Amino acid sequence: VGAIQEIPKAKELMANFNKGIVWGKKGTVTDEASVKKADLDNCPSVSPYLKGQTKLVFKPDLTLEEVRAENPKVHRGRYHPEECRAVQRVAILIPHRHREKHLLYLLEHLHPFLQRQQLDYGIYIIHQAGNKKFNRAKLLNVGYLEALKDENWDCFIFHDVDLVPENDWNIYRCEDQPKHLVVGRNSTGYRLRYSGYFGGVTALSREQFFKVNGFSNNYWGWGGEDDDLRLRVELHRMKIIRPLPEVGKYTMIFHKRDQGNEVNIERMKLLHQVSRVWRTDGLTSCDYKLLSVDYNPLYINITVDFLSSP
Repeated sequence: VGAIQEIPKAKELMANFNKGIVWGKKGTVTDEASVKKADLDNCPSVSPYLKGQTKLVFKPDLTLEEVRAENPKVHRGRYHPEECRAVQRVAILIPHRHREKHLLYLLEHLHPFLQRQQLDYGIYIIHQAGNKKFNRAKLLNVGYLEALKDENWDCFIFHDVDLVPENDWNIYRCEDQPKHLVVGRNSTGYRLRYSGYFGGVTALSREQFFKVNGFSNNYWGWGGEDDDLRLRVELHRMKIIRPLPEVGKYTMIFHKRDQGNEVNIERMKLLHQVSRVWRTDGLTSCDYKLLSVDYNPLYINITVDFLSSP
């Protein structure tokens, strides 16, 4: 993307959703590659490459070049298994600002993790430019809308940058109900934070996320947006599912609260409005200025600025 694009609303994209249009950039996947994939058998429901629980190591001097060398089959942020046709096309969406080291650690562990699961996947980093308060939820809405311009993804994984999965039996695929993948983390003694917790890493199909109109765009700063999404899911009579506790384990990389991501004191007020505003606050009202889309070897970087903030 060369020139800056202003996207006042996403209604045009969302209007196309039910028409079955595949939004794609010409040349994202070559015709030859598509033919080759069509000739393959489907990948097995359980990959033969899974290792189970893994001890994670975070090298203090890790470089991007090392991670790139460890993943030679990842091109422009995309990977697909060569030996079979993946069951789903999965987009990993990671909101980001000022967390370069965390991102490096996540990329080092996440790429081989996803490859062992035999996934056809792409990793999108959605970077918020400027100094306005951080808006995780709105960045994830942007990621969904922009990723659909590349590929008609079947499944979306909404992934915090500081959470690294420990067990590759925690499958990054979507199911017939929304899935919450973080059952426990090291920082909570590997226990669920609270009974209704739906944050950290979640999986919703393209249709499920569209149905609830995505995230609210109004959560500036830390907290509340994941509970808002849970309420949207429950309003649509969907049930959240989780992997077994011994499978849904994550390591949280320690960090201090970022400047610009202070606790959102308005979050409880916003949560009481969900049933009234979900139709008008979400994907259909997501306004942003698209600054750039860069196809790096290990990920697609989407940089945006938000035109309005509190």
